[in-house]
Amino acid sequence: MRKIQIDSKNYIGLRYNHKVRWMNFWHQVREISNLADAPAEVLEIGKGSGLVSKYLRKMGYVVTTLDIDKTVKPDILASVEDIPTEDGKFDLVLSAEVLEHLPYEEAPKALREIRRVTKKSAVISLPYAGSYFKFFLKIPKFPEIDIFIPIPYFWKKHKVTKEHYWEVGKKGFSVKKIKALIERAGFEIKKSKVFRDDFDHIFFVLEK
Repeated sequence: MRKIQIDSKNYIGLRYNHKVRWMNFWHQVREISNLADAPAEVLEIGKGSGLVSKYLRKMGYVVTTLDIDKTVKPDILASVEDIPTEDGKFDLVLSAEVLEHLPYEEAPKALREIRRVTKKSAVISLPYAGSYFKFFLKIPKFPEIDIFIPIPYFWKKHKVTKEHYWEVGKKGFSVKKIKALIERAGFEIKKSKVFRDDFDHIFFVLEK
């Protein structure tokens, strides 16, 4: 079993669950609800705090959680690189901020496993390293002007930490490169987006 990188005690508290992370949770739920109605079967890889799986269950989804950390009490104690279920077991798979915890050269195997166990779709989010330009103008009786342009740190080399082996947007890990990685695993990318209220992450909505 791979080494646990985040102490589960850190999942509770507003220092970890800051405002942008809460928006990340919201986007995870929204993308899933856009793909399938309840009671679709969802595999959540990387249970973390359990907030997303708990909310999805309240919405009527049948959620199975998978994690390498037994202290978060996942339904399946396993790694994304070796998911112990049959092919096409789940209607869709959610993997939020998981793949960057693997060395980049191991990400293809994880993506192939995600594709193997989903019937059709997957939602993947990854850390996005960059800055952004935002402009918003609201004048009564006129259409809103809302501009958001993410700017990746393509000149910065990522320094491997105890948690992240790589991050999208940094030197050598362009969005284009990550898209090619996903497509080589057999997925079609239906959507890729950095949201203005969740600018630390990039979402990919995928189909087999």
